[in-house]
Amino acid sequence: MTLVATDRTRTPGLLERIGAPHLALGALLLLYPAIASDFFLTQIGGFSLLMGLLGLSLMLLAGYGGMVSLAQITIAGVAAYSVAIFGENNTGVLGLGWPWWLTVPLAVGLAGIVSALIGAISVRTEGIYTIMITLAIATGFYYFTNQNYAIFNGHSGFAGIKAPVFWGINWRDPLPFYYLCLAVAVVCYAAVLYGARSTFGLTLQAVRDNQRRMRAIGYDVTAHKVFAWFLAGIIAGLAGVLLVWFNGRVSPGTVSVQAAISVLVIAVVGGLRHPIGPFLGALIYVMLEVFAIDLVGAERFNTLIGLVFLLIVFVSPDGILGLLRQIGPGLADKPLRPDD
Repeated sequence: MTLVATDRTRTPGLLERIGAPHLALGALLLLYPAIASDFFLTQIGGFSLLMGLLGLSLMLLAGYGGMVSLAQITIAGVAAYSVAIFGENNTGVLGLGWPWWLTVPLAVGLAGIVSALIGAISVRTEGIYTIMITLAIATGFYYFTNQNYAIFNGHSGFAGIKAPVFWGINWRDPLPFYYLCLAVAVVCYAAVLYGARSTFGLTLQAVRDNQRRMRAIGYDVTAHKVFAWFLAGIIAGLAGVLLVWFNGRVSPGTVSVQAAISVLVIAVVGGLRHPIGPFLGALIYVMLEVFAIDLVGAERFNTLIGLVFLLIVFVSPDGILGLLRQIGPGLADKPLRPDD
């Protein structure tokens, strides 16, 4: 009896709670720069991580909240434009020159607020109507930035946006930028994974499954959904800051409808059942984007992306995670999260 009681009250250690698959994946990502060139560090590693962050923000909404959004690139664009407007750029339009430690929190905060506002508009709808509302917002923001020269510099947008230099490190250099993207991705990934088991996360999933019942027993369904939008906006805002540092510029093309659909493709191809899914989808998308153009040409690149997307969805509606689960039952869930 004593042994049984002791085992039941034993608290798992930190390494046990993280899990062997996470530790192995973390070690692989930390050691990746040892074998990767500067090109693979930034164009594949860093870009995949920041695109994975955009997919993660959508996964939070769609996977846990049942709200499919096409406005995540719009929210990231708000953060990117904020960095250009309040920080420095070389276009001669605005560029207030504020320091990065003031500009970045402001940009991410604005992205969170805009996301919450979009959520407040769209949470009373479901399914295809939520998609259409967010698509309309994304399209409207694209044309607004394209035609407004006083604030967004119109079609040209802003260029010459540099990542900060502090502690003697230029954070746009390949190695620092990769580790910066990795650190932000790990923090957001862990936060989403932990939050999914919190009271708020469980309530959000219950709202997704049956919001009428949750409203009937006294939960404020709208407030929970709007707060989920705010959290997703914070993640998308961080991705937007990294994206504008990665490109060194932001323009209406950054927030176009095609870019919005790309984020949806990344999340769906990777899988919406687990936060690791968007990062898998982002890696596949970036690999295709980088190498497929050499194979099929720029004109057929989107056709190839579409064919791969259809193939994966046809074989496995749950994306890469579903495919892994078909190969080995439990492969996509249990090793990544023992308590699922």
